[in-house]
Amino acid sequence: MHVIEHIYINGRFVTPVGDEWLDIIKPADGSVIGKARLANEQDAERAIAATHAAFPAFSRTSVTQRITLLEQMYDAVKSCETDLHAAILEEYGAPSSRSQWMASYPADVILQVMEELKTYPFIQQAGRARVQMLSLGVAGLITPWNSNAGFICHKLATALAAGCTTVIKPSEFSLLQTEVITQALHRAGLPDGLFNIVTGRGAQVGDAISRSEKVAKISFTGSTATGKAILRTAADTFKRVTLELGGKSPTLILPDADASTAAKLAVQAGFINSGQACIAGTRILVPEARKAEFERALAAEVEAQHSGDPVDASTTIGPMINEKQWQRVQHYIELGEQEGARLLSGGAGRPDGLTHGWYIKPTLFSDVNPQMRIAREEIFGPVLSLISYRDEAEAIAIANDTEYGLSALVIGADEQHARDVGEQILAGRVMINTLAHEPRAPFGGFGHSGIGREMGQWGISAFLEPRAVTIA
Repeated sequence: MHVIEHIYINGRFVTPVGDEWLDIIKPADGSVIGKARLANEQDAERAIAATHAAFPAFSRTSVTQRITLLEQMYDAVKSCETDLHAAILEEYGAPSSRSQWMASYPADVILQVMEELKTYPFIQQAGRARVQMLSLGVAGLITPWNSNAGFICHKLATALAAGCTTVIKPSEFSLLQTEVITQALHRAGLPDGLFNIVTGRGAQVGDAISRSEKVAKISFTGSTATGKAILRTAADTFKRVTLELGGKSPTLILPDADASTAAKLAVQAGFINSGQACIAGTRILVPEARKAEFERALAAEVEAQHSGDPVDASTTIGPMINEKQWQRVQHYIELGEQEGARLLSGGAGRPDGLTHGWYIKPTLFSDVNPQMRIAREEIFGPVLSLISYRDEAEAIAIANDTEYGLSALVIGADEQHARDVGEQILAGRVMINTLAHEPRAPFGGFGHSGIGREMGQWGISAFLEPRAVTIA
């Protein structure tokens, strides 16, 4: 039984003032595997004070000094990979292949930030003006449960690269991962106050960070609803914000695509991270003239997926994070049938043979109207909607008919033509015949998918403010 009864403030593990205890639930079987004491508003204020005090000195450090700190972070986080993998499997339930990537990504992303920092232009010339990129101040970093450790390390490394000090509110549903990462970062030996990790409820800790006049920047990844609340609160103190929010990403399969190849890539895009991903390509657009062929290919690929125990090597889709998320996905599956969509694979309830745990049948609907709720609202689970189009213009219109605009995938045999089509889709990231991640490229969305960009030099710039100095 895991018991976590501390948070991390000013270089020390301390007991929270908050006295709420939260059960840690194993999603693979629904059992209680531990408990943790959550922080409250007072704890958040203590952490903010510590990081605010550390900012003046740290903001004056050199790039070389910051690179040294990131190297220390990398070594410490790399050394905890095995423990982190075990924590991800136990409390999150990602299949072993995915969870292994999730365990190695936190160290990898620190290296990526280090490489960008080495060439970042902190001083630029603009005509007669010398433009200096200045650290914003204290940064509040708020991370989601679907890749908690990776987001902690990426946001923290980027903020430190820019000379900002931080207070971090991780998801309260990722307590074991946060514990492993916090212990590793403590071993890295960073100066006191540079990072503070305060796990608590969003309505208490997250709100305190968003409201504090001492916090200059918020970087949040999570739901669109929470992002809106943060944006409203941040306006009172003119905080800079980066919001990476929800998505309802289209996968546009062009008429010249090979059905089998396209189906494999489309299902992989839709079921990434067991469907619990903001970038998941859950709207699959296919040409009307080949609809039956693509239905067969996509249904076969969905049926080949295995939803089950994450430690089983054959599992491709793990359980949902908790009962609340399981109920949400079940609701949308039932809603799809009520709306008149035709079920090609999957459906409501747990997969055969599974009576416990938050497992979902991999589900594919066809005859989906773009106005149906399953085609418009983020489900955050392994549920795909197949939508047919008559011509290319209609396909592009359907792809863009969404409040969101985070990611898109275009699949076609003629790569140049696929690119031409992709460049007409309004999304922060458009992939052409690939799901390969490019860490140097900016990541973020249009519309309700958020504000600002992370990754690459754009990510570092988000924690900086330019000052122009012009001499006569």
